[in-house]
Amino acid sequence: MTKTGPKTHLIILAAGNGTRMVSKKPKVMHDIAGLPLLGHVLKAAQALSINVTADMTVVLAPAMKDVADFATSVVDTVRIAYQREQLGTAHAVSCALEGLPLQDDDSVIVLFGDTPLIQTQTIAAVNELLLSSSPTGIVVVGMTPPDSNAYGRLVCDSTGKVLKIVEFKHANAAEKAITFCNSGIMAFQVSCLQKVLPDIKAQNANGEYYLTDAIEAAYKHGFEVQTLKVPFEEVEGVNTQQDLAQGEARYQKRRRLEFMDLGCTMVAPETVYLSHDTVIEPGVTLEPHLFFGPQVTLKSGVCVKAFSHIEGAVIEENATVGPFARLRPGTTIGKEARIGNFVEVKNSIFSVGAKANHLSYVGDATVGAKANIGAGTITCNYDGYFKHKTEIGEGAFIGSNSCLVAPVTIGKNAIIGAASTITKAVGDDELAVARAPQKAFAGKAKQIHETKLKLKKQRVA
Repeated sequence: MTKTGPKTHLIILAAGNGTRMVSKKPKVMHDIAGLPLLGHVLKAAQALSINVTADMTVVLAPAMKDVADFATSVVDTVRIAYQREQLGTAHAVSCALEGLPLQDDDSVIVLFGDTPLIQTQTIAAVNELLLSSSPTGIVVVGMTPPDSNAYGRLVCDSTGKVLKIVEFKHANAAEKAITFCNSGIMAFQVSCLQKVLPDIKAQNANGEYYLTDAIEAAYKHGFEVQTLKVPFEEVEGVNTQQDLAQGEARYQKRRRLEFMDLGCTMVAPETVYLSHDTVIEPGVTLEPHLFFGPQVTLKSGVCVKAFSHIEGAVIEENATVGPFARLRPGTTIGKEARIGNFVEVKNSIFSVGAKANHLSYVGDATVGAKANIGAGTITCNYDGYFKHKTEIGEGAFIGSNSCLVAPVTIGKNAIIGAASTITKAVGDDELAVARAPQKAFAGKAKQIHETKLKLKKQRVA
């Protein structure tokens, strides 16, 4: 369907060095739930385009090529603008606007790359308020933080109308008593923004231009200013490693609640770690202490038992994994299959009803339907240079403590005797046993015990 009406330009400011992170990595490239902070903001902004015509611009410092590459990997249509001097938020917005085809009735929404918990519905609400309340020229997103130190104050009149934004360090005693604070997120009618930007003057010795000064300038040009209050947790910026940990905790809590509302059972939700792209269908049961890395899908009826670590895996309907299981990238666990305690699976497919119940490593393998892999079995898939495939047919039974030296094929309904080292193909319905014959030496054990005890006494003496 062709979209009509004004266009929304989303500008994400991400040029800051983030020195308080005490890290060589750019601040916006630190992860929450396996995705850099900037990625969360990009995904929230991208989802807005489902309902409105929108484009995105990320403002970076010139040295941030890795950040630019990441941004375009998330949203291939994103524009990159560079702020060659760190001259404040208003200057950063001016850099973003260069080359943009702007119309007076378009909107510009300014977001920040270090606020990963911003939600699409909030961005949409800001845009709707701006476009539906003419002659509003600016919408300011406000919040009430638990500790208001260091936040700019939204100074309002008796009716609640915001008059100006005062930075904390410039606030007087009465202004510091205000608890309604500026989140930094702002939206502008283009007709307003183009008038107020030239009015913003440098405010300190560093020659920085603050976007917050646009409020007073807007009134001078006859525009109104509206505020939208949102929960502090959604717009809290990440500036330190402690902030990062706090943001992670809040993101995880939000995601757990979302999945439980959709029918996922979590025995101890606070012990389940989710990735940004985890997919969980209704009817899944999660026991305590689980880690889900990127690219995990759990289908309906799956049960993941305690202390399991899963990444890059698809688990089909009614399969059971764990406890203490590890699934690595490239793994598919089929319907009603079972992966038990201390089993590691990498880049392998378990077909319907296949089982590896304990103490096994299965890598680069295909396991047929209803095949059984005994305890202690490993696929020897790496020769020091290359990885090789193991194919196990449906209904095959692999005895405990067996080594399958890849590349190797085990046929349908074949049986491998316990403790076998299999280096050649085993056909359908064959029994294969590959181990040295057992030998017994009468009295030899007694001789060994006597010799060892004698040596031990000599050493003690």
